[in-house]
Amino acid sequence: MDADPAAAAGPQSAQAPAPRAPLATVLVVEDEPGIADILRITLKYNGFAVLGAATGREAVAVARLHRPDLVLLDVMLPDGNGWEVCRTLRADRAAQDEEDDLAIIFVTARDAPRDVVAGLALGGDDYITKPFGVDEVVARVHAVLRRTRRRTGQAERVLRHRDLEMDEATYTVRRAGQPVELTPTEYNLLRHLLRHAGRILTKEQLLQHVWRYDTAVSSTVVETYISYLRRKLDRLGPPLIETRRGIGYGLTGDPA
Repeated sequence: MDADPAAAAGPQSAQAPAPRAPLATVLVVEDEPGIADILRITLKYNGFAVLGAATGREAVAVARLHRPDLVLLDVMLPDGNGWEVCRTLRADRAAQDEEDDLAIIFVTARDAPRDVVAGLALGGDDYITKPFGVDEVVARVHAVLRRTRRRTGQAERVLRHRDLEMDEATYTVRRAGQPVELTPTEYNLLRHLLRHAGRILTKEQLLQHVWRYDTAVSSTVVETYISYLRRKLDRLGPPLIETRRGIGYGLTGDPA
């Protein structure tokens, strides 16, 4: 889970540097606590936001809720295997309107050639066998993310609205030339608003596409994160996010 400074500790001190936006969000699916801890600590140290799951069912739920950029997926899980989880995650993305930008790396002790071939044929982007070196894992994660971003056109994709700019290849946001530091959830919310600039999106649509929630979940989470975004964006220029009372939010007006 990402932590929002505004929610946890109020406004940051003027002397404290704002945290940098993560390079990407990685979901570690591993039921052995020792290995999971090593992967989590290493990835965080190298600038990634990290989510965790110990079972296939939990992995699918977390992926639907948080939409990670990459999944490190163990093949042998307590409630099944990583092959089925991979199929489910690929089917989820295929059922959505947006491009499938999810990267999946299998991490497993099963190193037989037929297992490697099976994993890649099912939709895996890479295959790491145990035991592994953490430096190798980080290098593979970087390499796979570069490939998947080129595959979906993200390497050259920059979203713009007025003086707001988001580079999806580097996970950076700037307004009026100034960097804007966002948490992963704030980033995903702003990205969805930018991809649909000029439209008002309902709270239900935002819950579904950003948080992967059912419409029965309280919409107050949307209001909370919209307020976080406004606090960070409006200090650099005129308000950008419009509220349509009783309906939702959007980046409207002249995009130029």
